[in-house]
Amino acid sequence: MDAGLKRELEAKVYAGERLTREDGIALYESDDLVWLGRLAHHVRTEKNGDRVMFNVNRHLNLTNVCSASCAYCSFQRKPGEKDAYTMRIEEAVRLAKQMEGEQLTELHIVNGLHPTLPWKYYPRVLRELKAVLPNVNLKAFTATEIHWFERISGLPADQILDELIDAGLESLTGGGAEIFDWEIRQHIVDHNTHWEDWSRIHRLAHSKGLKTPSTMLYGHIEEPRHRVDHVLRLRELQDETGGFQVFIPLRYQHDFVDSADGKIRNRIQAQTTMASPAESLKTFAVSRLLFDNVPHVKCFWVMHGLSVAQLSLNFGVDDLDGSVVEYKITHDADSYGTPNTMHREDLLQLIQDAGFRPVERNTRYEVVREYDAPKSLAERRSVPQQVWA
Repeated sequence: MDAGLKRELEAKVYAGERLTREDGIALYESDDLVWLGRLAHHVRTEKNGDRVMFNVNRHLNLTNVCSASCAYCSFQRKPGEKDAYTMRIEEAVRLAKQMEGEQLTELHIVNGLHPTLPWKYYPRVLRELKAVLPNVNLKAFTATEIHWFERISGLPADQILDELIDAGLESLTGGGAEIFDWEIRQHIVDHNTHWEDWSRIHRLAHSKGLKTPSTMLYGHIEEPRHRVDHVLRLRELQDETGGFQVFIPLRYQHDFVDSADGKIRNRIQAQTTMASPAESLKTFAVSRLLFDNVPHVKCFWVMHGLSVAQLSLNFGVDDLDGSVVEYKITHDADSYGTPNTMHREDLLQLIQDAGFRPVERNTRYEVVREYDAPKSLAERRSVPQQVWA
């Protein structure tokens, strides 16, 4: 990037001007990671100060049986496969009861597109889970799942969402987005929930008062221009509804073959490499700079590793998700031992060691508790931490 364009982009950021598609592509072409981080950190500080949000949550996947066979997915199983499973409602409730003493604020539920489970299973399981955990927010189902419920029930999404909300649903999840551009999507997704239906369902959820997350799966066969297009579609929808609370860039994962049958289900693994830490930090920074109308950008530490998660706080990120405990959608987040579980104290230490102030939140991004920043580092948060060679 030439010095003139660099000055122009920097001036637009500091003036609070909206960046264009061309600006986003130019930012991805820059190799000056420190400069990108400084710009993104300025924007995150303007929006969120030195706060880093997290929540205490658990993931519950009711079934891994799925009618789709998406090219990147290692989670899905077909009926009859060795490690395929589907929970009875009583089993889900039993697991939920085990979580009662953990001071949870959120239960995160995502599943496969089960070919034979009846639609009524889903509102019933939400109702039963809410009865067991009445003070826990139920964040459940991707737009892809809602679209699947339309198919198996014959009901419109409007009626489906009403019934789920009545059963206790408080937010959709952001999954199923992957990359919206058809040039890429047709090669990685094996279901018919594309941008038109994904956006329709989130628009409808927002109209009913639900606030939802948005996501992007990056680092596979897409190019930076596809990432820019993805974010700008979400930005335009956010201009319309204001219903997205957070944007979550999710790093595409290779399959490390720890399933019971030893199969590699990721069909694009041989032609892909996972995004490097530098590429991840660039993606966080550019996302923060482009997505100017969403309050928060999250690093889902399970997919990025703890070191990148800490560094991301200087590249536009102000949310580190939650305690998670068990995450089945991907396997290990990396090949060097990222844990599946982070308790509240672990997250506090992770955030404070990076020099930020932890803020515990719930699903609606309401503050549950604020913690002090470490005094020795608090004054350093107005600018990115210096990295010495």
